[in-house]
Amino acid sequence: MGTANLTKTLDILDLLTSQHTEVDQLFAKLEKGKGNKAALFLELADKLAAHATVEEKIFYPAAMMEKTKDLLMESVEEHLEIKRTLADMLALDPESDEFEAKLSVLKENVSHHAHEEEEDKLFPMLRKQLDADQRAAIGNEVLAMFEQLMTQHPSAKVPGETAKAAPLPQP
Repeated sequence: MGTANLTKTLDILDLLTSQHTEVDQLFAKLEKGKGNKAALFLELADKLAAHATVEEKIFYPAAMMEKTKDLLMESVEEHLEIKRTLADMLALDPESDEFEAKLSVLKENVSHHAHEEEEDKLFPMLRKQLDADQRAAIGNEVLAMFEQLMTQHPSAKVPGETAKAAPLPQP
């Protein structure tokens, strides 16, 4: 995920929002059938896998507090649903009708999770709870891990992450 539109100090909420936008753009390309569908899907799968990992390992633990606990618990369950759909899709022919149907479900689940849950509910809470320095520290840590994960084809690990939701620390 690029950082061209982000300032030197990387606010985690801005970083995650820009990643959500990149994923939305990949969904649009896949739906329009422009470009190599298999390659576009692999890019989408890798970005979703890396994004989920950095949220579960860094962002959600940093955001865990009494008032965010329920949203974060819902978020890891939504990640699990997304990973299960991704795992199914990785085994399908991108030209098949089943792939198309699952792509539609995946887009709906990702959009709900990213925009309605995180951007509309969680992020406003965190803007009040975490100061700019805290958000920047988390942002820099998340970006470093994300970039490292993207060199390792992270979607390959998704089928092994579908048994249960990621664990969260208690507030």
